[in-house]
Amino acid sequence: MKDYTQDCYKEAIKVLKANSTKFGVLASGKSAKAKGRSYRSVFGRDASISSMGMVLSKDKILLTAARHSLETLAKYQADNGQIAFWVKPEKKEADFYYTGSIDSTLWWLIAIKFFDKNTKQSLSKKFSKQIKKAINWLECQEHPNFHLLSQNETSDWADLMPRTGFVLYSNSLWYWVKRMYNLNKADQTKEYFNYIFDRASTPSKKVFKENTRLEKLLSHIKKNKKDPSYLSFVNYTFYGTEGDVFGNILACLVGLADDKKTEEVIDYLLAQNANKPHPIKATLRPINRKDNIWRPYMYHLKLNKVNEYHNGGIWPFIGGFWVMLLNIFDQEISHEALNNLAKLNKQNNWQFNEWFHGKNGKAMGMPQQSWNAAMYIVAYKSLNN
Repeated sequence: MKDYTQDCYKEAIKVLKANSTKFGVLASGKSAKAKGRSYRSVFGRDASISSMGMVLSKDKILLTAARHSLETLAKYQADNGQIAFWVKPEKKEADFYYTGSIDSTLWWLIAIKFFDKNTKQSLSKKFSKQIKKAINWLECQEHPNFHLLSQNETSDWADLMPRTGFVLYSNSLWYWVKRMYNLNKADQTKEYFNYIFDRASTPSKKVFKENTRLEKLLSHIKKNKKDPSYLSFVNYTFYGTEGDVFGNILACLVGLADDKKTEEVIDYLLAQNANKPHPIKATLRPINRKDNIWRPYMYHLKLNKVNEYHNGGIWPFIGGFWVMLLNIFDQEISHEALNNLAKLNKQNNWQFNEWFHGKNGKAMGMPQQSWNAAMYIVAYKSLNN
């Protein structure tokens, strides 16, 4: 099998340089469609995630663009502390999506610490007031007894999915932020995370006695010994079993799952062919119209059909996190996954397409997607350094 990993690294640098501006990195390459859907903006989550790969590249141009991204997002922070869904600096305009964007704030905080750790600069000091406001805003979303963030539907990266209440993906990031910033009760967040999202977990009678709401919340969840993965979300009387691949990967990477649980999750994702035909699908079991959690808005712009977009589509940027997770347990498999990810980005002459169809692997979405290029760099560096 031909190795495309180094070629992909070089092409990823080109994509990020092409998408870099004096305000920071834009979400995708230039096209009429990208402009019409605001992809030519500095997105809170996209730019923050992209900044990590840009910093690790050690390229001076990309390092500057990464810093400008985080500075732009800080400048347009809401008065209450929330980081914007996207910013159009040239128009002095910030958007916070329909029900807010909880993970833009989480990723910005993570990116700030990551930037400081991997450079000789200190954005944490420069933006200490903004960081304090961002953390305060997040703490206001935290359940006082469960120590987990709660959120509305469509308010994270999967913005056409009905995940609501306590969401796996967002709370994986919240735990990461708590550890990075030494916030209070991180251990309790980890404890309740596993109580609520892990169907194999059984809290003690003492825990239930101390928190009667938890017992009733969990009483509606059916145990499933055949599926070790975490639930995608938990709300009162309903929850998500569609299989949030990104959320499960993050939970394992940030230390919410122990080694045994992590191996079980990896084995399960492999058994469910989450990495086929390419690494890696966003959802194991796409939601269809007959499912009780299906929402009409899921077909907005005809994006979220079964095996498409957030609903089972393949996302190369998530593939970067997948490669890093595999590398913890099996370096041989992780190198193979990295090469498969490189081949995916190579399609259509290194187009770094936004996402691919979950069944036939057809390239879809916007070309020259920044976070696909950046997360490839992070994955490449994690395996080679």
